[in-house]
Amino acid sequence: MLPERHCFALLTFINRRGLHNPFANILFKIQLARDLPRRMSDQAKFVTGSTMRHVIVMASTGSVGLVAVFLVDALNLFYISLLGQQELAAAIGYAGTLMFFSVSVSIGLSIAATAITSRAIGAGERQRARQLAAASLIYTTLIMAFLTAVCFPYLDVLVAFMGARGTTAQLAVEFMQIVFPSIPLIGAGMSMAGLLRAVGDAKRAMYVTLAAGAATAVVDPILIFGLDLGIHGAAISTVIARFVLVGVGLHGLYRVHNMLALPAMPVLASTIRPYLYIGLPAIMTQLATPVGNAYVTIEIATYGDSAVAGWAVIGRLIPVAFGALFALSGAVGPILGQNYGALRFDRIYMTMRDSFIVIIVYSLVVWAILALGSDTIAHIFGVEGEAEALVVFFCQFVSISFLFNGMLFVANAAFNNLGYPIISTVFNWGRSTLGVIPFVWIGSRYYGEIGVLAGYGLGAVFFGIAAAVACLRIIRRIAESPPSQPPDEPGIQVPPAANSPFTTGKGAT
Repeated sequence: MLPERHCFALLTFINRRGLHNPFANILFKIQLARDLPRRMSDQAKFVTGSTMRHVIVMASTGSVGLVAVFLVDALNLFYISLLGQQELAAAIGYAGTLMFFSVSVSIGLSIAATAITSRAIGAGERQRARQLAAASLIYTTLIMAFLTAVCFPYLDVLVAFMGARGTTAQLAVEFMQIVFPSIPLIGAGMSMAGLLRAVGDAKRAMYVTLAAGAATAVVDPILIFGLDLGIHGAAISTVIARFVLVGVGLHGLYRVHNMLALPAMPVLASTIRPYLYIGLPAIMTQLATPVGNAYVTIEIATYGDSAVAGWAVIGRLIPVAFGALFALSGAVGPILGQNYGALRFDRIYMTMRDSFIVIIVYSLVVWAILALGSDTIAHIFGVEGEAEALVVFFCQFVSISFLFNGMLFVANAAFNNLGYPIISTVFNWGRSTLGVIPFVWIGSRYYGEIGVLAGYGLGAVFFGIAAAVACLRIIRRIAESPPSQPPDEPGIQVPPAANSPFTTGKGAT
């Protein structure tokens, strides 16, 4: 595809060479006027059209795949609960809390890959985008492999730190020993899904996670019940699903979109700085959430395996019910990145406004459904006593707090894609420390395990509102004083903390 300036240069050349057929010349101009916007939109499809439509399409397609995986994950816990051992459900809860850290690192790296690639696409530099995509995958795989090698010898120590004891601790360690070596796969797979969204292919990004969920749904009952492997079968099916995740993602990127090119050494060397400049703060931002969750798990563990089993059910229920909010935070990234690369700051503001509208409507609907079906949900998972009380209380009261968590998720994506990753880090850690620890501690001391959940939800309200206001203000400031061109190194232009209104805020994903 010729750039616009080359097309008009070609028209000038034709005129100067004496091609004086007026009819042909008019047809050429008409065809140029019709084809150029279409060809440009093929390269960067989010810089034109309704921003609300882009937000809904990207979020809905992304959420289908995510919710499918999380639904299968919940089904996994349901199968385990049928074995009739409370320790098994509690072990899944401890393991899930720890594995959340590796998933959060993967999300942070996928944010970096998506941000730098989508900007190159928005600027019309497709060949450079192909090399950036491949370089990002190389760095992601190496980082996740290093993380695996460092943490694997200390799995028993980590499980004990979470409060697991006896048989429950042993089962949690055995589960993680099987799943943990596949961490590089989840890192690469998440980045591939993000890169597919960066090129605007929300459907195939959905297929990546959908295929992994389908694989788990098929293999899980075979291994858990058919081969009588129990919790170990659940771990093996998780590893198989991650191989599927990478296979489908690689097919979409390489075979369908031809979006991977072996990066030249200069490109590989020059990519590491913007990749880490976005990736490291994004990782720190993402790690805040599992840190907060780990503190909640430690507090709940003091009330026994029954309470931890209830927390495990809630941990599976949250992504199923609010998967669309998680998908939305990933969906707005490519939209913001392409429009920032095209210097369309008006569309950046509209994208965030539309995202907040979607969050409010969706969260209210889901809260109503959970509240009405709380007893049924607890019955499905067979929880009793303290576990049942926790699940019902979450559905009826705490779940509405995800309206504000959703605001945190989307604001965080905006900060990372607009060159302010440090702000998102500050916001997120604020939520997961000041917005979790004191609230949960007070709730636990005065209201027991129910108070733990109440404190966990209440902290999100304050920081969700702060993140939304901060995000809209920073976008308005960019729009009022726009740069003449997008920065070569995304994320470098971070405002000084002393001059920023976001020094005491927070955001989450």
